[in-house]
Amino acid sequence: MERAGGRRLANQPFTMAGYAAGMVALRFAVRRLLAAMLIICGLMWSAGAQAQNCAPAGAQGTAPAAWQTYCWLNLTNYNDTTARSASGQNLSFALPDGSTLTFNARVTGTNPAYSAVIAPSWSGSAVGNSAFLNIPGRPVLYSAQSGTSTIAITNITVTPAAGGGVTVYSFVVADAESSNDGEALRMSTNGGGWQLLDSVPPISGSTMPPISGVGSTNVNITGAPGTVGAYIIGSNSPTSVTVETQSGGLQGVMFAIRFATIRLETQILGTRANAADQFNFQIASTATSGTISSGLTSGAGTGPFSTAPLSMAAGIPITLRIAMASGSSSAITAYSALLTCTNTSGTTRAALPNNLITTDTNIGQLVFGESLVCTFQLGAHPRLRVRKALGSGGRRFSTDQFTMRIMNGTTVSASSTSTGTGGTIDAGTGDTTLVQLVTGQTYRVDEVAAGTAVLGNYTSTISCTNTATSTTTLPTAVGGTITLRPGDTITCVITNTRRTVAFLVIQKSSTVISDPVNGTTNPKLIPGAIVEYAITVRNTGTGPVDASSIVLLDVMPTDMAFAVTTPVTFTNGTTASGLNAFNAATMVTYSQAAGGAAPYTFTPTGTFDGRVTGIRIAPTGTMTAASSATVQPSFTIRFRAQVE
Repeated sequence: MERAGGRRLANQPFTMAGYAAGMVALRFAVRRLLAAMLIICGLMWSAGAQAQNCAPAGAQGTAPAAWQTYCWLNLTNYNDTTARSASGQNLSFALPDGSTLTFNARVTGTNPAYSAVIAPSWSGSAVGNSAFLNIPGRPVLYSAQSGTSTIAITNITVTPAAGGGVTVYSFVVADAESSNDGEALRMSTNGGGWQLLDSVPPISGSTMPPISGVGSTNVNITGAPGTVGAYIIGSNSPTSVTVETQSGGLQGVMFAIRFATIRLETQILGTRANAADQFNFQIASTATSGTISSGLTSGAGTGPFSTAPLSMAAGIPITLRIAMASGSSSAITAYSALLTCTNTSGTTRAALPNNLITTDTNIGQLVFGESLVCTFQLGAHPRLRVRKALGSGGRRFSTDQFTMRIMNGTTVSASSTSTGTGGTIDAGTGDTTLVQLVTGQTYRVDEVAAGTAVLGNYTSTISCTNTATSTTTLPTAVGGTITLRPGDTITCVITNTRRTVAFLVIQKSSTVISDPVNGTTNPKLIPGAIVEYAITVRNTGTGPVDASSIVLLDVMPTDMAFAVTTPVTFTNGTTASGLNAFNAATMVTYSQAAGGAAPYTFTPTGTFDGRVTGIRIAPTGTMTAASSATVQPSFTIRFRAQVE
C-alpha cells in the first residue's frame, strides 16, 4: 500500500490541506510500524513448529454461505530467499481430507521481501476483519516495502488419498491487505476464467477498488484512495497461477484451495439408555476406512456436538458413522439414529441422506462448492404407550369396555382391553404400557369397542405427550398416525365421554331360499334361485330417533330380479322399535334409475321384475332409545329376489 509523504517545511504557511496531508502521513507511518512489528513477530516464531497445511476460517463475518469450503493455505514454511532463486521454492500442503497439494512458487521483481504473516495482515485489512475471520496459521504473503514483484505458482497438483480422484477444484487468490492509489494486483491463470467469489467490504465506508477482467484468465485490481475493501477470486483446476503485486509500501496476498466442506454433528434425543453412554462420530475414508475427522459427546448434555469443518480438496468417497465411545455401558444396538445432510451454501442434492435410519453409511463424493452439515439424531429406541380414560359420567352402560391398540398397518403391535364399571378403569387394564418400537415406522393409535360396547355412544378425544425434545408430529384425532424418531417416549391418552344420541347399527344378510334343481333342500345360488334379503336396524344409543327420519335405500344387486309377488315385510326385534305399524304400500317405493338412485316412482310388474334397481323403505314414527347394552330396540325388513 503506497503511502504519500506528508512533511511540511517550516517556512510554509499553515493550510488545512497541509494539515490533512500530515495526518495521512502519520497514519501511514503507524501502519508501516504495525506491519513491521507483524513481520518481526512472524520471524520470531519457529517455522518448523507448525505443519504446512490449510484450514477454513474460524468465523464467517460477511463471507458468502460457502465460506467453510475455502481452505486457506498456511504459508509458514515460505522462504523468500529460496522462492527468489532460479528454481523457486517447492511447497507441499497436507490437506484435511488426506490429499496433498504441491506447487512451485518462484518470486521475481523489485520488491525485496515477502513474509508469511497472520490474517488480518493489519487492522484495516478487509479480509480477516470483515470476512473470513480467525484464519489459522500464517496465510498471508506480506510485503512492507514498495516495488513490484511477481509470484509464479506453477505445477499445481492435488494428489488425493487412497480411493479418491481429483475432479474439479478452485484455486483462490485474495487481496490480503488493501489496494490504494498507485497500487495494483494482477492475476493470471491457465485454468478456468477467474470468478469473483466475494467482494469483502471495507472496515468502514463502502469504497471498493476498481476491478476488471472477471470471467477471463486475467484480472486487474487497481488502487483507490481511502479505506477500501478487497476481492477474492478463484480459477477452476489451474496448474499455473501468477500474481503480480504493485506496492507503495504495504501489500499482501493469500491463497486457498476450494472444493467442498463437511461438518458432522450429533444431537442426542431424549435421555441416554444409560447415563454412562457417550458416542464417537466420525468422517472416514470409504476406501481405507481411516478416520479423517471425528468428535465425541460428553457429559449429560444432548448437544449438538460437532466436528471441526472438514475441507475436502478432491473427490474422495466418505463414510459417516457413529459408535459407542470408550467407557459406555450400552451397545450401539440400544440406540437408533437418523442421518440428515443439508447443503448450507445452496440446494441440497436429493442423493444425500434425509432422515436415513443408519449408524454407518457411505455418502459418496462431495460436489464442488457444497458446504454440508450432516447430523446424526440419536436416541434410545422409541417407545409408545396408549391408555384409556373416561370423561364425565363414566361409561354409558356399565358393561362397556374398550381395547386400546397400536397398529402397524394391519398388524397389532400392542393392545390392552379395559375392565371395570361406571367411571372406573381397573389398574393395569386399557393401557398398553410403554412398548419399544422401530424408528421411522408409522403407527396408528386407535381403539375398538370390546364386548357389547358401542363407540357411537361416546365422544372420543386423544392427547399425546412426548418426553423427548423431538420434531415428531403427534396425532390430534383418534386413529391418527405417528412416525417415530429416536428417543421418542410418547404417551397417548384416549378419553371417551358418553353422549346421549341415537346410534343406529345396520346389518344386511342374504339367504338362499330355493333353486330350480334342489328346491328348498340345501339350495344353491344358481340362476332361478330365490334369495331373501334381511336388513336389521338397531338403536344402540341412549337417545330416540327423530320421528319419521329413518329411510333405508338399498341397491338391488346386478343380475337380480325383484320378487314382486312376495311382500316386503317388517318385523320388530326382541325389543320393539316403537315405530308405527308398517304399510308396504305407502312406505316402500322403487327405482329403475342407474345405481338405484332417485326418483323412486317406478312400479314393478310381473312375478319377478329385473328393471328394479333400488328400493326405498321409510317407516314412520319414533324409534325408541336403548336402555342397556343388551336392551336395544330393533326391526328387520325382508324382501326377495331371483337370480337371473
